[in-house]
Amino acid sequence: MAGIKQLAGQTLWYGVSSIVPRLLNYLLTPYLTLKLSGASYGDMTLVYALISFLFIIYTYGLETAYFRFSQKEEYAADLYNTTSVSIITSTILLTLILWLFVEPLARITNVPEHPEYIKIALLVVAFDTLAVIPFAKLRQVGRPVKYAVVRISAVLLNIGALYFFLSVSPRLAKSNPNSIFAVISNGNFETAFVIIANALMSLFTLLLLWKEFKAFRWQFNTKLWKEIMIYSSPMLIVGFGGMVNETLDRMMLGWWGVPVSGGSIKDDIGTYGACYKLSILISLSIQAFRLGAEPFFFKQASGENPQRVYARVMKFFVIALCLMFLFVSLYLDVWKHFIQNKSMWAGLKVVPVLLLANMFLGIYYNLSVWYKVTNKISSGAWITIAGTVVTILINYLFIPAYSYVASAWATFFCYLTMMVSCYIWGQKEYPVPYAWKKLLAYIIIVVLLFFLHKWLTILWTNQIFSYTLATMLLLAFGLFILKIEKKEFQKMPVIGKYIR
Repeated sequence: MAGIKQLAGQTLWYGVSSIVPRLLNYLLTPYLTLKLSGASYGDMTLVYALISFLFIIYTYGLETAYFRFSQKEEYAADLYNTTSVSIITSTILLTLILWLFVEPLARITNVPEHPEYIKIALLVVAFDTLAVIPFAKLRQVGRPVKYAVVRISAVLLNIGALYFFLSVSPRLAKSNPNSIFAVISNGNFETAFVIIANALMSLFTLLLLWKEFKAFRWQFNTKLWKEIMIYSSPMLIVGFGGMVNETLDRMMLGWWGVPVSGGSIKDDIGTYGACYKLSILISLSIQAFRLGAEPFFFKQASGENPQRVYARVMKFFVIALCLMFLFVSLYLDVWKHFIQNKSMWAGLKVVPVLLLANMFLGIYYNLSVWYKVTNKISSGAWITIAGTVVTILINYLFIPAYSYVASAWATFFCYLTMMVSCYIWGQKEYPVPYAWKKLLAYIIIVVLLFFLHKWLTILWTNQIFSYTLATMLLLAFGLFILKIEKKEFQKMPVIGKYIR
């Protein structure tokens, strides 16, 4: 239990640093769906899909490799210098090369008329990449408070910049038609402003990390670097495949989609991107868990009976995800108001599917500990490739007929495939005593509760009844879990003493 308490403490801080910024960004969804047209929101969604892909290439698995090699004393003196030199050099070279191919990248991203979006996106990726190793160092030496302060401060700057560009600037233009603000506001620059605000946030983040960033020396251990590359190369495949599974569907909608909403395909992409954000609570939990769990798992690997710790972590993790699934899916009529463009509500039907898909993804991340601590990263690459094949195949076959609904189900089956295959393979290579029957039962129960709520609210379409029933079902599941896992919760810090 001591190990789980440690993970809970780390996850709390990293959760603050991850959840608060992403929650603040999430709260921007109503603002952005109000200020941007459906097509502009679609452009923004496509550009951010590209940013996600490029970030994986730019970082090439160095973050995970840093944590892995930080456990080896013989490399302690050279690790930070070697990884910093490597990532700085590669970032400069990649940015210069890709700058020459901005127009082809714009065509691939389905924004051929706006190559300037790609140029700004390259700056975002470059600044974010340069901050990776300093952030990893903060996590590795156990400084989650500074990590949280930097993350949250940068996001606040982003929000301020967005508000200035999209709200203050138009008002200034209206009061002074001959000013520079009038020129800016008269153009269709909303999507560009969103990306520019992100670039400012990324640069500000790097400046806040300047002390950690400049701490490296231009010293390069070639032997260490080769070992890091051998370890991290499969992680590049894992990461790239993961981004294919997570974001390529937006681009595939642009390539193969036929509009179903009565507007353009960009409107459908914007609808899908906005509705995808409603699965944010589960995504936030997964992100917070990953930030705390990755260094934790490596440290636990050398301890006594780490598999038992991993199994208990999985149990609490799945319970938390089940509660969040119910919290979002049962109150979807409330959450939909975060999307201010009501025409996008047509996509709400995919939200429960995406919630389950992200639940499977979170479980997969938890299961993936076996190939990370055993240095069998290539196994993770094969699992990710299998998920990628499922993603591409389902999207290719069904997007022309079902648009973003096909993309949602492709995400579902992709992460289901990855989760199941990772569990089966992992139990052969590194057995962990997961209580899989009980956890599977919990997932099935919350899905049945969702359908029960949906069925009853169709029979009686009363909003008060819907919210009351949702609350009763959520509380019933919570009490059920407390009863089943009573002994486990009694061992938990703080809340344990209140459970009898």
